[in-house]
Amino acid sequence: MKLFRSIFVSLGLAAAAFGLAAPASAQSNDPQNTVFLDTPHGRVTIRLRPDLAPKHVEQIKTLVRRKFYDGAPFHRVIEGFMAQTGDPRNRNGTGGSDLPNIPAEFSREPYRRGTVGMARTNDPNSANSQFFICFNDSGCASLTGQYTIWGNVVAGMEAIDKIKRGAPGSGSVSGPENIIRMQIAADAR
Repeated sequence: MKLFRSIFVSLGLAAAAFGLAAPASAQSNDPQNTVFLDTPHGRVTIRLRPDLAPKHVEQIKTLVRRKFYDGAPFHRVIEGFMAQTGDPRNRNGTGGSDLPNIPAEFSREPYRRGTVGMARTNDPNSANSQFFICFNDSGCASLTGQYTIWGNVVAGMEAIDKIKRGAPGSGSVSGPENIIRMQIAADAR
């Protein structure tokens, strides 16, 4: 097992030296690129994807360290599609942070169950603080290449599955559940 792990670490270092993304398994144990999202239903662990969206990951990390997301509601939750959060100010999906919007970092990485993507308006360069987590592969597949992926749930997806659903059609949640806390794993206490 030790040899196996060192091979992946070596691959990750070699990839980094050539400007390539490290293999997913080499990235998954990086506490600087792991977020803990605590919900009323338990902890969700998200592996950040700086290999796909370095600017988005940096903004998410900045906001997490500012405790921006603590108490933010899951304001839009659509059965079979996704749970959206990231607007603690207006609490309804119309707000963002005081940081500038982020230019799109679209990729060919497919949206699947547990993919974490950035919400935006019709303007591809309007992502700011809001994000969503996909419930299943088929519900989010059409988002591939159109919304920036910045993370993947690697543990605790069952907590997301239990988030209160919104109204049919709009997904707007009356009396939404909130994020209790988000923190970078390296900073966790």
